[in-house]
Amino acid sequence: MSDMPAGAVPPRADDADAATTAVWQSSPPGSLYDYIRVASFSLGPDGRIDQWSDRAAEFFGVSADDAVGRDPIAAFAPPRVQQAGHERLGEILNGREWTGLVPFTDGSGGEGLAEVYVMPADRGALCIAVDVATLRQIETDLAASQAVFGQSPMGFVLFDTRLRLIRVNDRFATVFGRPADEHRGRGPHDFLSRVEADRLTAALRQVLETGEAVLDMPLVGTVPGDPGRRRWSMSLYRLHSASGRAIGVAGLAMDVTGRQRAEREAAHARRNLALLNEAGSRIGTSLDLETTARELLDVAVPHFCDLASVDLYQALLVGAEDLGGTTDGSGELRRVAFASSVSDAPVAMAGDDDDTSAEEGPVSVGAVHRYRFSSASARALRTAQPQILDGDGGQDLGGALVQSTLVVPMVARDTVLGLVQFSRAKGSEPFAERDRMLAEELAARAAIFIDNARLYRREHERALILQRSLLPPDDPEAAGLDIACRYLPGSMETEVGGDWFDVIELPGHRTALVVGDVMGRGLRAAVAMGELRTAVRTLAMLDLEPGEVLSALDEVVRGLGAPTSGRTRRATAKERGDSDLAEVYLATVVYVVYDAVTRRCTIANAGHLPPAVVEPGEQPMLLELPRGVPLGVGGEPFEESEVELAEGTLLALYTDGLVESRNLPLDEGLDAFRSSLDGPERPLEDICDHVLATLDTAHGEDDIALLMARIRGLPAEQVGDWSLKPQPTSVARARELARDQLLAWDLGDLVDTTELLVSELVTNALRHGYGDIRLRLLLDRTLVCEVWDSALVQPRRRRARDTDEGGRGLQLVTMLSESWGSRRTHRGKTVWFELALPGRGSHAATPTVDELLSMF
Repeated sequence: MSDMPAGAVPPRADDADAATTAVWQSSPPGSLYDYIRVASFSLGPDGRIDQWSDRAAEFFGVSADDAVGRDPIAAFAPPRVQQAGHERLGEILNGREWTGLVPFTDGSGGEGLAEVYVMPADRGALCIAVDVATLRQIETDLAASQAVFGQSPMGFVLFDTRLRLIRVNDRFATVFGRPADEHRGRGPHDFLSRVEADRLTAALRQVLETGEAVLDMPLVGTVPGDPGRRRWSMSLYRLHSASGRAIGVAGLAMDVTGRQRAEREAAHARRNLALLNEAGSRIGTSLDLETTARELLDVAVPHFCDLASVDLYQALLVGAEDLGGTTDGSGELRRVAFASSVSDAPVAMAGDDDDTSAEEGPVSVGAVHRYRFSSASARALRTAQPQILDGDGGQDLGGALVQSTLVVPMVARDTVLGLVQFSRAKGSEPFAERDRMLAEELAARAAIFIDNARLYRREHERALILQRSLLPPDDPEAAGLDIACRYLPGSMETEVGGDWFDVIELPGHRTALVVGDVMGRGLRAAVAMGELRTAVRTLAMLDLEPGEVLSALDEVVRGLGAPTSGRTRRATAKERGDSDLAEVYLATVVYVVYDAVTRRCTIANAGHLPPAVVEPGEQPMLLELPRGVPLGVGGEPFEESEVELAEGTLLALYTDGLVESRNLPLDEGLDAFRSSLDGPERPLEDICDHVLATLDTAHGEDDIALLMARIRGLPAEQVGDWSLKPQPTSVARARELARDQLLAWDLGDLVDTTELLVSELVTNALRHGYGDIRLRLLLDRTLVCEVWDSALVQPRRRRARDTDEGGRGLQLVTMLSESWGSRRTHRGKTVWFELALPGRGSHAATPTVDELLSMF
């Protein structure tokens, strides 16, 4: 007994009987040999193996056929110990018994350490080897088991398969008033009442049969020396041998007497924590004020209160600059949400009787109201401190008598946004201090999201106003084109993007069609879009080629937001170690210049989606263009493509929001877009409506811009085009041709002015240019006259002095024309002027004779 470990119990008489009947029976599964690795074999007189057991084959990884007849030292001892091993083997064969630690190698080459016992026999020797590693593990497990039993602060018990105790620790023995060794062999009925013992016995049997653990099983009973009832919580699980055979049930018992109150507090804390976790996942899922308020009430009702409402200051909701009344609680509030688990109809909250309009009945959702200055609600708004209202008899709310209300202000960024009222009906637990803290936390979380939504709504509306103010009018006009356009902003949940389109009239009855998209969201993207649109218009007025326009725009984009010191933003970001490239502007743009005379389009693309084209009687297609890189990347030229379009062809430019969303891959969106353009010819406005109705444009993920143009080339009879030799007589010939053409067009009122200006431009071409001169007249909404020559030098207007013989021609052109200018061509330049048609009005006042004479 003195050698037994603490907590172990001496054998009982019935155990001895059981042991007697088990003599000479085979070891059942789960015996000691399942836990240790042991091998037995014998050696013959010659020192070689003559018998090899199955356990030896498993131990060394060598079968009997391969082992019998071999020298055990040469076969299994490492080379470094073989000499000593043969010496020891010789002593054994001479009749000497030996025990010791021997290194060995197995059949796979692995090395181990075995404790070997060798007993000499009449003919050879009998050998038994035990793996030392398994022995050390058993020692460790026994020590750990003893530590658990001896040091655990909870009762630890082991039942055998007959549901009898075979071991208990000191904690269990102390609780039930007996030494640990006296509990061996006892069953549940020996220390519990009959009812509780039956419950425990059934649970033990269930665990033993099914293997499913029983957790936190409540038990009630008494202990010696304590007449009071004790409560335990017991968990049971089945024990298995190394072979998997069930050998008993382990139990862990904890005394939980007197912990009911603590459990209620813990349950309350768990409920509060669960509410806060739910609030974290459910509140603030959108940027909509009303939705966020409803999410708060969905969390609070009915888990925290029986009914609740949210009131927000009206001035904050409408974005008013004057926030008067929001500091003293007297401002107007709007009820944005209400929830109740006691009544489906809107009812008055406990604080609504303090409302200045209480005589009108309950405050409904959406109604605007005020609280009396002396009311608890106004006091909560004024002080930013919660108020607890305990009703004397309560207020009848749709048949539910409210007995307690928490009025909690909603504060975010030191600003009171409104308040939330939590109420509990009669029969529910009144609000306590711990509830106040939870209510404040719920209100504070919701207030942050509501304020974020309010600020976002304000920025969204401002960005939308800015964005729309920068877009062209709904019915832009252009020479030789029918135009229709659509712009759809993203939803309130999606920030305003940088999508834009533009229609820019160029000289010579040409038109620039532009569609672009600044990458990003919000006011920043809208401002960048405005800057780009202005830059595009400025560059277009310089009459640059499309590729040159995009190259210049690329420089503009890379300079957006650059530091005033002149260093690039990228260099600055690198110096401060900022890896966030959010400040780097990128944009995609497609720039198309259409010539109404030739019906040719010159196109350059900077990473944008290709235009769609539908020629009469043909299937819709996407133009194959060089894609180019987005603006802001830099380092790459922008190629130009030229395409001639047939009369009546439909040209469509668009942004990615039209053809791509989370639920619509780009390839599928482009196919759907082409399909929506197919069909008989219809008015452009109808086509725009059809496209938007057919495609998924309600996803609200991005802005959508759509610009459509139908080709209406300038008829040949509205174009006069002549080539003149570079000789003085060409001036008179030019005047004659212009006069005849205007008379043919029934524009006699413009003949004198046109002759004079044509004469000036042709004379300048003769004087400052070289090569043949081209004269072209174009008639559409205005009259345009163009003079082409081969010189690259652009004309420049200057103020002539009294003694100068020239320099007054361009001043004359400026005064008599609607507008004038020059542009480079592939072979020189073109100087043009424009005149308003009679009856269409003119922006330029025709000078008097005296004014003309004063110029010379």
